Amino acid sequence: MVDLERHSRHILLPQVGAEGQNKLSKSRVLCLGAGGLGSPVIQYLAAAGIGHLTIVDDDVVEISNLQRQVIHRTSDVGVPKAQSAQRFVNELDPNISVDAIEVRVDQNNAKELFEGHHLIVDGTDNIPTRYLIDETCKNLGIPWVYGSVYRFEGQVSVFNFNGGPTYQDLFPEAPPEDLLPSCAEAGVLGVLPGLIGSLQANEVIKIIVEIGQPLSGQLLIYDALESTQKILKFGNSANEHIEEPSATQSQVMFHEIDSANAIAKMNQGWSPYFIDVRSEQENSDARIAKAVDLCPHTEILSAIGRIPKDVDVLVHCRSGMRSQLAIMQLIEAGYDGAKMYNLSGGIIGWAEVNPEGIIQG
Repeated sequence: MVDLERHSRHILLPQVGAEGQNKLSKSRVLCLGAGGLGSPVIQYLAAAGIGHLTIVDDDVVEISNLQRQVIHRTSDVGVPKAQSAQRFVNELDPNISVDAIEVRVDQNNAKELFEGHHLIVDGTDNIPTRYLIDETCKNLGIPWVYGSVYRFEGQVSVFNFNGGPTYQDLFPEAPPEDLLPSCAEAGVLGVLPGLIGSLQANEVIKIIVEIGQPLSGQLLIYDALESTQKILKFGNSANEHIEEPSATQSQVMFHEIDSANAIAKMNQGWSPYFIDVRSEQENSDARIAKAVDLCPHTEILSAIGRIPKDVDVLVHCRSGMRSQLAIMQLIEAGYDGAKMYNLSGGIIGWAEVNPEGIIQG
């Protein structure tokens, strides 16, 4: 039964009301991870009155976790995170059913863990596991909410919602594991997982209550240093149905540069590593003379070994859309967004500004 006093502020919202709060109280959500992202997800879903939370984490609380994993306490150091998270939820609202499972999700247990839940929330910050989540959710017909943080930048999206795009549609290929930096290696601003995890919890609530527009087919990118965000849109195939971001959205996470400014910077000595992420056929038909590399955007991670990390990288496609997806994959693989430049307008814009710089055939 819904605790009317506890959830009165939700019930007062006409978009939620008693009916929406009742939906929350009957929902079952699985949170993979009780760390930086999982902490705010668990905190706000518990406060929202989710009926059942399954918390899966095989790690224990360490003192370095407390900078960002806010549901754990100093006295919890050494305690399994799943148990500490369960303690937090039970203290906040004893009416919520909680299963604390101290395992690592893998191919052998994913299906069994996921079954019986309405939503899965990714709090793993682990790319190989995300492909497993994606595959399992697609097979079971369960939507999942993605979140990722890296230093000062974060991402949120919803996958497999009502047959919508999947994680693999956005990131077709996983990068090699040995090239992926962890928070321990790269660092992370303590409040960033709180911001991204809260956005993930927001998506869960929207989906369960059936309000608003979930981030299905949309990747929200947040820059904590600039306090700005951008949304990239994508479809069921990363090759198709890609739409321009709204002109009112801030450009973050990586740089946008048009052909005129890129050429001017190059004339002043700028020498970025210049990649064409179109197909081989497109490149053979026409190409920018200054581009030094060709790698179709769906295969961009195969080029990691040759794309330098210590210089600016300029990426182009036909009009500037596929190149954005390629850049996002590189950032996901640990490249610094501050060194990434997307050529707005792609080769089309370059040809308009500098037609002599195009090699035909």
